[in-house]
Amino acid sequence: MALNTQLADATVNAQASALAALCNGGKIKVYDGTQPATADTALSGQTLGVTVTFNETAFGAPSGGVLTANAITSGTAVASITPTWARILKSDGTTTIMDVSAGASGCNLTIGAFTLGTVVSCTSFTHTVKKATTGL
Repeated sequence: MALNTQLADATVNAQASALAALCNGGKIKVYDGTQPATADTALSGQTLGVTVTFNETAFGAPSGGVLTANAITSGTAVASITPTWARILKSDGTTTIMDVSAGASGCNLTIGAFTLGTVVSCTSFTHTVKKATTGL
């Protein structure tokens, strides 16, 4: 039988709220290169460009499982890169929560290319907890 999970709005919002709480005061490390296969996969040749920080309340209340970040504190670039992905860490700066896409548009984290030493800001960050899964 095929998988056909359909979650209620209250359920996806509860899942999104739990994820949001993990991000409070957390770090976003922005990299170039190939995004690892999973968030548990170690880095392998990617270049860290900048670390920016979530607000102490990282996200507003979810709607339909969609999280939209509150203001993100800028960081100073430690390398010149064109971002392709980012690793989200808890406030301890080491515990991985998730990896996301990053780039100038159409990504979880909207952030353009930058050069060493510049102050880097993120224009937006969103994440959606899926309401349905189907397939085998």
